[in-house]
Amino acid sequence: MWKEPRMSEEILINVTPTETRVAVVENGMLQEVSLERNSHLGYLGNIYKGTVSRVLPGMQAAFIDIGLDRTAFLHASDIDRVEYEQMPDASPPEPPITSLVREGGEVVVQVIKDPLGTKGARLTTNLSIPSRFLVLLPESETVAVSVRIEDEMERERLKNLLSTLREHKDKHGYIIRTNAENINEFAVSADMSYLEKIWESIAEKIRISKPGECIYEDLSLPLRALRDHMHEEVEKVRIDSNEEFERLKDFTGKFLPEWEQRIECYRAERPIFDLYGIEDEIDHALHRTSPLKSGGHLVIDQTEAMTTIDVNTGAYVGHRTLEETIYKTNQEAVQSIARQLRLRNLGGIIIIDFIDMHNDEHKRQVMLALERALERDHAKTNICEISSLGLIEMTRKRTTESLGHVLCEPCPVCSGRGVLKSAETVCLEVFREIMRSSRQYEASRLLVVASTGVVDKILDDQSTTVAELEEVIGKSIRFQREDQYTQEQFDVVLL
Repeated sequence: MWKEPRMSEEILINVTPTETRVAVVENGMLQEVSLERNSHLGYLGNIYKGTVSRVLPGMQAAFIDIGLDRTAFLHASDIDRVEYEQMPDASPPEPPITSLVREGGEVVVQVIKDPLGTKGARLTTNLSIPSRFLVLLPESETVAVSVRIEDEMERERLKNLLSTLREHKDKHGYIIRTNAENINEFAVSADMSYLEKIWESIAEKIRISKPGECIYEDLSLPLRALRDHMHEEVEKVRIDSNEEFERLKDFTGKFLPEWEQRIECYRAERPIFDLYGIEDEIDHALHRTSPLKSGGHLVIDQTEAMTTIDVNTGAYVGHRTLEETIYKTNQEAVQSIARQLRLRNLGGIIIIDFIDMHNDEHKRQVMLALERALERDHAKTNICEISSLGLIEMTRKRTTESLGHVLCEPCPVCSGRGVLKSAETVCLEVFREIMRSSRQYEASRLLVVASTGVVDKILDDQSTTVAELEEVIGKSIRFQREDQYTQEQFDVVLL
């Protein structure tokens, strides 16, 4: 009977004075990369005491000043409403935002989405404090188990265990995380004690803090990597900083003693991210296309509204029928798509255009393969059935900027379009500008300054047009090459 190959994982942590990067490697292949720069630390998970700067009844939202460059966004659905908690209806009516907050009022909020592009951070008043196995929900009655723990007996065991422990501790709600599967009572109890101490500290800071102050800051990136990514399949964690290595050892000694021996300080001369070719993989993740081993490729386009992924057979011609070739390419693409979503940290609405399949069983198998491939993704995903146009629509929860947005900026030459106007197009624009300028202003001569490619195109291919234009406007036209100009730049100067 075929068995799924054992998954082997490593976590590599690269620390420099200006940046920290974490790479998750599965079976020698980079799957996920996170980075944090000292010049722009993330705010996700931080708790602030904020001031309501503006209430927007039409949007059922408010803007909150929490001391960042931009005001943050708080929607009515993200505001804790105690008076509605006991209602039997799972979806109670949403009261007007004006009855929940008022301008100038103080509110304690937590960042659930970092600032993205031109948008400020997104907030909630439903606070949550994560640890290794649990998520604390202050002053709540909720007891829930991660949906990724699928064994019903294990879910029931954990829920009963947590309910029993809650009877002897302060009454807070808890969510049992995926990492808690098969753990014992001692580990759960220790996690609860740790979270209660953290909450006591937060509650005290809430009492004495001023508006705009940070009340609670989430762990640093290396510590978050241990908290969120450590599990039995992780064989080793390597870090190239002695200082951070000691911090990780202290952290694991207190909260993850069973993993302490797997933390290793990397001291080799070769840069740690040169292992497994991680630097090259990060560079490839910034490209628009991603090759498939068969010869096909993916084309990934990220826009403001959504991300589209197009699957192409490319050089792959297969060995049997066309339908079989398409099916094999789509099956291979599924694994690559799941990896690229994690690696590029793509979120929001995602449209996948698989190669058209006519066989219903093939469509079903591709859908199942995509669902299985996304099971290892830490971000929440939701997949819709294949549409009548052969497209798969899905969403992936986005809480931080994508890798491309973090590492890149819009091209100053094409303004982020990804394409340039052709030299011929620019030539015609130059001629139109000459006609416009000659009619509006008096001058005996005109000087056109443009890029080398455009000037060469005009003098070589459009010399007849230039002669005719000089005759029409009654003025001589001179051209000057400017190496510093981009292909789309030009100036018409009156002399």
